[in-house]
Amino acid sequence: MFTGIIEETGIVEALEKRAAGARLRVQCRKVLGDAVLGSSLAVNGVCLTAVDPKPNLFTADVVAETLSRSNLGILRPGDLVNLERPLSPTGRLDGHIVQGHVDGVGELASLETAGEGNWWLKVRVPRDLERYLAEKGSVAIDGISLTVASLEGGALTVAVIPHTYQNTNLRTRRRGDRLNLECDILAKYVERQLAGRAAPALTAERLRELGY
Repeated sequence: MFTGIIEETGIVEALEKRAAGARLRVQCRKVLGDAVLGSSLAVNGVCLTAVDPKPNLFTADVVAETLSRSNLGILRPGDLVNLERPLSPTGRLDGHIVQGHVDGVGELASLETAGEGNWWLKVRVPRDLERYLAEKGSVAIDGISLTVASLEGGALTVAVIPHTYQNTNLRTRRRGDRLNLECDILAKYVERQLAGRAAPALTAERLRELGY
């Protein structure tokens, strides 16, 4: 489990396409301080398994399903990626619960200054994800824990503080870029539970019980 608090940005060294997916190599340092073979790392919000971690480089295999549901498949050498280690049992949940299971990809509609180093980020979201989003609710965008400020016309808007802008790959993003989206897991479980419940039939007796 992750929190959406980015620890550092890594640099993509290579993305080697293969028959069943791809192999990704990322240069970084901080998140590899305690990494071992098989450690989990979130890359742009996608949970991957580190293979042959070194002091300043790790490799991860990316399956076709992940490539199709995230922006990892379009990474190029030199791209910045957001990195985070899993939450320690003794750590603080400073962001929100992020599983590293991307739900879909949104499109950056605008990134405009809000003054004093703050920014407004607007992202167009896939129609099938809109029902999981709510104003003041949480969303992970490229692995960053953010709060939905508004929802309108198939797009969400979030405020980005100076620290987040300066310490994530948002500072390199441009209009039209594809961004990974993970909706709040609580919304998905609530939907799942309610889906099996049929609405009670509206009968004369039921209306009397309701005071009509």
